[in-house]
Formats: sequence, C-alpha cells, structure tokens
Amino acid sequence: SGGIDLSVGAVIAFTTVLSAYLVESNGFSPAIAIPVVLLVGTALGAVMGSIIHFFNVQPFIVTLAGMFFARGMCFVISLDAITISHPFYRAVSLYRIQLPFFERAFISISVVVFLVVLLMALFLAHMTRFGRTIYAIGGNEQSALLMGLPAARAKILVYTFNGFCSALAGVVFSIDLLSGYGLYTNGLELDAIAAVVIGGTQLTGGVGYVIGTVFGVLIEGLIQTLVIFQGNLSSWWTKIAVGMLTLLFIVIQSAFASRSAKRARLSAAAAAAKEDKAAGALNLPGKPAISKGSETG
Repeated sequence: SGGIDLSVGAVIAFTTVLSAYLVESNGFSPAIAIPVVLLVGTALGAVMGSIIHFFNVQPFIVTLAGMFFARGMCFVISLDAITISHPFYRAVSLYRIQLPFFERAFISISVVVFLVVLLMALFLAHMTRFGRTIYAIGGNEQSALLMGLPAARAKILVYTFNGFCSALAGVVFSIDLLSGYGLYTNGLELDAIAAVVIGGTQLTGGVGYVIGTVFGVLIEGLIQTLVIFQGNLSSWWTKIAVGMLTLLFIVIQSAFASRSAKRARLSAAAAAAKEDKAAGALNLPGKPAISKGSETG
C-alpha cells in the first residue's frame, strides 16, 4: 500500500508481556487471555490506520509513535520478565506434529500458525478485491480514488490486519519462550522491512509478492545461520550483511523504476509525435480541408 509499519516489534513484545501478565499475575484462563491480547493488537493497528487516513499523517510518524507507546506499555506493566508456568502454555510449547512419510521430522505449533497466516495473506493479496485495492493504492492512491475503489477502508484494514498478525506473533512468542518481556524483538521492525525489500517489494508501493517476502525472511535466516556456524564472527555481522543486501536491492529497485519511467516518457513522446505528424498530414497545402458541409453536401 506504500506505507510502512515500525511498530511490529514493539507490539509483539507488548503482547508477550500482556499475555504473561494476564495469565500469571491475574490468573486469567488462556481461553480469555489470548483473545484479549489479539483484540488489543488489532485495536492498536486499527487506531494507527485511522490516524494515518483521517488526519493524513505519514505512516512512518504514526507507527513510530505506536512503537514508542507499545514498548513503553511493556515496562508500565512489568519492568522484569514474567515467566509463564501455566500448563496450557507448556503443553503447546512442547507439542510437536509428526510429518507424514518422515519418521523423525516434526513441526511445532508456531510453524502451523505461520503456514495458516501465509495462506491467508496469499488469498487476501492475490485473490480478493481488497488485495487489488491495496496494490492500486500503492501504485497511485489518487487514481484508485478516481476509479471508485474503497481506498480509505482498505488502508485502515491493512494496519488493522498488521496489528492482528503482530499480536498473534506475540502469542506464539510467549508460548515458545514461556515468558513475556519488554525487550523481546527489539529491532525486529527493521529486520521485517529488510526482508520485504529483499523479497522484491518496492517501498513506494504497488509492486510486491507475499512469497517474495517469505524468500526475504529465508535469506535473512540463511545469513544468520552462516554467521553463527562460522564460529569466529560476531553476530553483528548479520546486521551488516543484511543492511548491505537491503541497500543493494533498494538501488536495483530504484534503477528499474527509473528505467521504466524513462521508457514510459519516451513512449508517450513518440505517441504524441505520431499524432502531430498525422494531424499535419491532414492539413497539407493544396489539399482541401474536410468540413461537415462538404461531407453532407
């Protein structure tokens, strides 16, 4: 849609703390705590999307404020990590699903959640009017409005859905780590942006694929794995490599965008010249001008 959300990591951390606080400190059942956490994350996304649209504020500024708010709320709830000892969380954390035809291949619940969200995102982005509207907004919002597309609703729903996904990631995170802490996923929003760019999505909007983002995440994971297995390299080399790769893809995208714009200008100029030439040929000296009177007379 051409926007950007910097609150992803902070919302994930906030929902881990909120989930742990509700279950451990207040004795809420997970059947109540998890829907409440998802609702809070969704509401945060909806509020940010509404501010972006109705007050015409840049997404960067609004989501930056949302990031500070969510990160601050983590430490308002608890300055320290909250350990989760609830049997449900422990059972889900240890549960594994065996893959068919593979005796020793298992996947966790977090992988199942990832696959479900991936299929949902693919369906919404490429098989619904909502997805086509998002692409249209990213390409040219004014043109989308002139075509009668519900740009306002789509823009708000984008950030609402992002808030829901962030809250869901927070729930999964709290189940995997059996705790909630305000410093979890610090800087994750930058990794998310890098994965999206590496996956081929343009920051200006209108171009990009969900599968491309998945490949971007896999490339980041591969870089991190290579650095870890190297043994003698600092983990900060992962950030350096991802940063350089992101910059490279941004430069490549800019080059392709400039080339496409130049080609479009040349095509428009050629079409205009062809029309001028055709108009000049109709009005050559010595050639009688065609008028309505001569046609009917």
